[in-house]
Amino acid sequence: MVNDAKKKLLAACAVIGALISGAAQAQAYPTKPIRLLVPFAPGGSSDIVSRSFATEMSKILGQSVVVESKPGGAGNIAMQETKNSPPDGYTIILGHVGTLAVNPAMFAKLPYDPVKDFAPITMLAKVPSLLVVNSEKMKAKNLKELVEYAKKNPGALNYGSAGNGSSGHLAMAYIALTAGFTATHVPYKGTGPMMTDLLAGRTDGTFTGAPPLMAHVKAGTLRPIAIGTAKRSPAMPDVPTVAEQGYPGFETSQWYGLIAPAGMPDAIIQKLQQAAVAAGKTKEVSERLSAEAAEPQTSTPKEFADFIAVEAKRWGEVVKKSQIKAD
Repeated sequence: MVNDAKKKLLAACAVIGALISGAAQAQAYPTKPIRLLVPFAPGGSSDIVSRSFATEMSKILGQSVVVESKPGGAGNIAMQETKNSPPDGYTIILGHVGTLAVNPAMFAKLPYDPVKDFAPITMLAKVPSLLVVNSEKMKAKNLKELVEYAKKNPGALNYGSAGNGSSGHLAMAYIALTAGFTATHVPYKGTGPMMTDLLAGRTDGTFTGAPPLMAHVKAGTLRPIAIGTAKRSPAMPDVPTVAEQGYPGFETSQWYGLIAPAGMPDAIIQKLQQAAVAAGKTKEVSERLSAEAAEPQTSTPKEFADFIAVEAKRWGEVVKKSQIKAD
């Protein structure tokens, strides 16, 4: 009995010691730069969102939040690196619809479990998906004309995306499934190279996050056909939604948030979440994102977890019905 009592006392002391140590660690955190991995190549919406928040979070936390682009494997390479990193708050990653909601349905085997291997921190932003075509190459002025062209010329409409299973791939697959036409997908290793070919007329269009498209829409090089959000964007009030153009209930947008390796102390998660929320309220982030038709949208860790679960179900069905396979 005495030995049992001693064992219980020692166990209790160990737990209390760990709690005190964790609290002290969180109180001092961060004491060095924080790596924010982005699982895509520079030049896309993920780059704009991550750098906008990282700049302001660095000021709030008193340590640099360093953005590192780690493209490849539909985001799986960066996700695996984050999963294998110590859960100490110094390596976090930009979570995205592709890595958290699409890949689990698209890959038979993933090097990570999006639920068990990661801890949600907060949503960061939502970015409207914008359907555009090359102004010189395509005559379609609206969604009806584009759908008519695609139906009359099965497979002739080719569109680029940041990669197989990317949000741009899924958005076009979703509208093709909804409107009943076929199109040819041309995957790239990131938004940057995709944009190069689109502007050169080597592809017809894309249905991707608005930020990298905005300057070219304003210049007239790209013609906006429809926006994927439920309501029109204040940044593009003249661009009708997909729903307005004959497909009620249709909605698609890109979203981004922060996640960490599973096992990170709650106190550190809360510190990062609070810093991100504060950053999202700054004039700098708000103006930077609104200029690109995006908007800050932070959340609690639980709200973000619940949102991911809903999105995983929705996009899992699109992947299945469209028979999208991993490369």
